[in-house]
Amino acid sequence: MAKEIRIALRNSGLINPESIQEYISADGYQALRKALRSEPIGIYEEIYDSGLRGRGGAGFPTGTKEKAAALICSNCEKFVVCNADEGEPGTFKDRIIMETDPHTLIEGMVIAAYSIGASRGFIYIRGEYELSIKRVQLAIEQAYQHGFLGENILGSNYNFDLEVRRGAGSYLCGEELTLIESIEGKRGYPRIKPPFPAEKGLWGAPTLINNVETLANFPQIILNGAKWYRTIGTEGSPGTKIFTISGDVNKPGYYEFPMGITLRELIFDVAGGIRNGKPFGAALLGGAAGTFASEKHLDVHMGYDKLKEVGLTLGSGAVIVMDATRDLNKIMLSILKFFKHESCGKCIPCRVGTSHLYQALNEALQQPHFSFESLYPNLIKQAEIMARTSLCPLGQSPILPLRSLWENLSESLIMK
Repeated sequence: MAKEIRIALRNSGLINPESIQEYISADGYQALRKALRSEPIGIYEEIYDSGLRGRGGAGFPTGTKEKAAALICSNCEKFVVCNADEGEPGTFKDRIIMETDPHTLIEGMVIAAYSIGASRGFIYIRGEYELSIKRVQLAIEQAYQHGFLGENILGSNYNFDLEVRRGAGSYLCGEELTLIESIEGKRGYPRIKPPFPAEKGLWGAPTLINNVETLANFPQIILNGAKWYRTIGTEGSPGTKIFTISGDVNKPGYYEFPMGITLRELIFDVAGGIRNGKPFGAALLGGAAGTFASEKHLDVHMGYDKLKEVGLTLGSGAVIVMDATRDLNKIMLSILKFFKHESCGKCIPCRVGTSHLYQALNEALQQPHFSFESLYPNLIKQAEIMARTSLCPLGQSPILPLRSLWENLSESLIMK
């Protein structure tokens, strides 16, 4: 599209994802060659200067994590892990990268590993992503054959081994420390922070964890420089973002645009507007662990800071659109049912809280006349307690859709 700028998706649909030769012909692995001619400090400083923020949802500065893992110790074993579990409803950006351009992920991982001095890496892929697993595994085999993985990579005396680990089917394993537990062969229970992965991660060693989209930005940043990257997007949210748009729109799909595009542009220009000519009702940004935007938010710029200013989150980049005829109470019930189902049960606030939130709303919906004006404030109060006391982001998440739905769309929740 006219305004679309593709970085993470630059080769999507243009090359054969199962051909390393086509990737190389599209300047593939040139960034790795450049990186290996530089000192590691120059690599993580370049990522830091670019302002790249984690594309998994939290938006934490990528260079800060990378620098911490690089400086924590010298001559010690370190790991790089790619979080490709992608369990957030409405999110499928990482799957697209792995299915259409797996080598860009591998190149990004080797660059990241070199910058922190890691000798081994893992790509933890959602178990249901069969095609992603197949193509990433093939790409790894090809990378070994062409000297981009293994010993003495491109004659640099740098060694790095990489393998795929299949996800265990838990939404919670998308959280970095729970993911580490799963890779280690344990049940997907969260760890208490601190320590953070950069200090004590996989098998107790310093570990850098990033998601697929984040790592897919590394090659172009190293190849073109941090200053180039900062010319795209906004000052607080440089670069591009892959938006996965679904729901009541005419053209659902995945699109990569500079940070700062408005929600109105995404829904009405990019995705072709609301289906069947119905009026816009709401949009859930970031999946189940996201926030509800109303019509008053259509012209807010899609960036981490701008959305935060109005009480919304960018999250994974999922945009689930609902027309004005949708029953938002039932949508909220589906979200609470999802959290109830996915709770691991390790901590009481989440185990009991998710069940209680779901049960309270479900019972209210069974009654012909009910005061939702009193119910939602009580649900929000309970969710706030959960957010303060739960061990991991799952128990801390229900407050986001609950509060934003009530604050932004309360009139739509009151049953007639």
